[in-house]
Amino acid sequence: MAKEKLGLNTVCTHVGEIKDEQFKGAISPMYLSTSYQFEDVDVLRYPRYFNTPNQEYLSKKIAALEHAEAALIFGSGMAAISTTLMAFLSAGDHIVLQKDLYGGTRNLVEEQFDRYKIEYTFTEGLKLSDFEKVLQPNTKLIYIETPSNPLLKLVDLKAIADLSISKGIVSVIDNTFATPVIQNPIDFGIDIVIHSATKYFGGHSDICAGAVASSQEHIETIWNLAKNTGGSLSDFTVWLLERSMKTLGIRVKAQNRNAKKLALFLERHKLIDKVYYPGLKSHSDYKLAKMQMKDFGAMLSFELIEGLDASAFLKALKLIKPCMSLAGVESTMLLPSIASHALLTQKERDTQGITDRLLRFSVGIEDKKDIINDIEQALAKISVEKVMN
Repeated sequence: MAKEKLGLNTVCTHVGEIKDEQFKGAISPMYLSTSYQFEDVDVLRYPRYFNTPNQEYLSKKIAALEHAEAALIFGSGMAAISTTLMAFLSAGDHIVLQKDLYGGTRNLVEEQFDRYKIEYTFTEGLKLSDFEKVLQPNTKLIYIETPSNPLLKLVDLKAIADLSISKGIVSVIDNTFATPVIQNPIDFGIDIVIHSATKYFGGHSDICAGAVASSQEHIETIWNLAKNTGGSLSDFTVWLLERSMKTLGIRVKAQNRNAKKLALFLERHKLIDKVYYPGLKSHSDYKLAKMQMKDFGAMLSFELIEGLDASAFLKALKLIKPCMSLAGVESTMLLPSIASHALLTQKERDTQGITDRLLRFSVGIEDKKDIINDIEQALAKISVEKVMN
């Protein structure tokens, strides 16, 4: 049966598994060797070449999920991002990046690209015209992230893909928040899809990894740099990641269901000022989300009303964990201003709308009522403390 005809959960479970021909085990065997035979073999295997059995086969699963020809697995999301960008950019080249980005990505560009004489421009907004007006003759890449971290803003995938194709520019997207369960950018014409596999691919807050999916030609370009910079992932972690991805579809859909209900609950709460979730009709990009996403995802952000202390709210939570990172089966929250986007200047955070009252919420698989009860008790506690003070 052709891969494209398989259902999502079947792809997650079976594509990219290694058959245990010797003992007929139900799961992929783990190959921990760092040294393989070099004579009389079809492939010279070496962990740094991204082609050990476990690395090779998990890449097939990721490629199938993203409707790509090929994929690579990296030691972290930032390894995937930095290797991809540097594989296509040289001194004198120019890259256009959307304004709203993960803080680590923006920090990479602002701290490192000047050293390599790579020119860059961040857009003023996220409309197509914002990208068009900053293109230059030497623009080689357009880099987007949709939904964005942490305000869940959207970029029109088809519009960016068409623009890139018309100008001969390579388009790159960070698809971490949506996952291939919710969004497949390659179907809209985007060239390269990147994931922090630490997040939903791993899904249990115990794996650090990255992934890139694209055409065979683009993957070979990225691999030519990657094999020299050494950002490969250990086979034990690759094996754990493949295990985790078997439940990707089930986990994300459960988290997605909870997130839609939590977003509505927060939007109606008198102590919440704003809620950022593309599944709300009040979201500025709601119609675009309906067009290019299969659902709305499990990430959202919200702001407390003025006068309430966001740090105190986090400390008052009993079930939801105040943690770095996101996308585990457990619900977590953080303050972007002091965590995910702490590397940005105050001015940069202000420009992006990242206030000290903004909380990023990664919704887990717990029972909805338990998550709501935890938020209610934390809000009640800090409200009482505010009155008493």
